[in-house]
Amino acid sequence: MVITELNNPSELDSNPKLKEAYLQFEKLLVQLRKRDLPNPIVSSINNDNEELNTAYSGDKLRKMVIKKQAKIIELLEKELKLVTINHYRNYWMALGLAVFGLPLGVVFGASFGNMAFIGIGLPIGLVIGMAVGTGMDKKALEEGRQLDLEINQ
Repeated sequence: MVITELNNPSELDSNPKLKEAYLQFEKLLVQLRKRDLPNPIVSSINNDNEELNTAYSGDKLRKMVIKKQAKIIELLEKELKLVTINHYRNYWMALGLAVFGLPLGVVFGASFGNMAFIGIGLPIGLVIGMAVGTGMDKKALEEGRQLDLEINQ
């Protein structure tokens, strides 16, 4: 089964934000066409493409392109363990702040007797999260589970 093409809307040249989102979505589709995907996933992607080709225009189209792209990436991660470049780094950066940074900050604040030191733990948690995520990204690349695409939003 083949992934269908997207129609180029007429307002693509006049709306730079739409053009950026549309080109990024096209890059995702190009990367997916290079892989051998199961038919149910290709069918889901084609349904999303058909909806984008027919239903929307303008700013609503940009929002739907971003929404459909996120849905496809989530589906690929869940079903096939395929991820984009720096996916795990971005995910673990936020997780590191919450899981490691805040508790470390509370420990520093309590040990120094001044809760103003809670901010010291946040960059430490950020670095720990980035290190864990970068390691997972490297492992995904070695296993061939990483798409040659970085999501910018």
